Amino acid sequence: MRSPPVPGRVALAGASGLVGRALARRLAADPECTALWLPLRRAVPELEALPKARRLPWPPHDLPPLDSALCALGTTIAQAGSQAAQRAVDHDAVLAFARAARAAGATRFGVVSALGADQRSAVFYNRVKGEMEAALATLGFEVLAIARPSLLVGDRGALGQPRRFAEHLAQSLAAPVARWLPARWRPIAADDVAAGLLATLRAHAGVHVVESAALARAAMRPSG
Repeated sequence: MRSPPVPGRVALAGASGLVGRALARRLAADPECTALWLPLRRAVPELEALPKARRLPWPPHDLPPLDSALCALGTTIAQAGSQAAQRAVDHDAVLAFARAARAAGATRFGVVSALGADQRSAVFYNRVKGEMEAALATLGFEVLAIARPSLLVGDRGALGQPRRFAEHLAQSLAAPVARWLPARWRPIAADDVAAGLLATLRAHAGVHVVESAALARAAMRPSG
């Protein structure tokens, strides 16, 4: 059972979010990660103090030489203010970062998408996520790992972020009945998404789409 190594020199976009912070902490603790580049809009001392971490300006036009890159960028219409503004983050910014990472030599790319992502969906959010996934698949990464989590469990308030109504509602309503919900619909801890995405980044060549239940299972498996 070979798999682990990989990380090496990694750039992580969206490190200030729920899943992004979990990814940053895991990478900083990973002995295979030799450099952790964090493109950030503003200073985040907690992240910049992590071992191997170094801040880069956002947007990252020229990235240092990379082996892998991860992206946890994402917003909602409520936060962004309009569909166009949301698309600028969930599609355009993700693609711009992926192109920069590819130009810097990254052969593996992991991205946090969403449950229900489908470029033919009638739902705007799902359609944008699906179009983003399809565009990433054309960039020539040796490994493209796509995580599609259900609603996230985590404390956005502690990160200085506004609470997302759907996530809060799901956490309060689902907690008493979580084990009876279909696995793919159960709310999932941000750290489990991070663990599952990093495990998938180490997979064999190809495009790997990992749904929420599989992310939770991957997070429970030992990494070595």
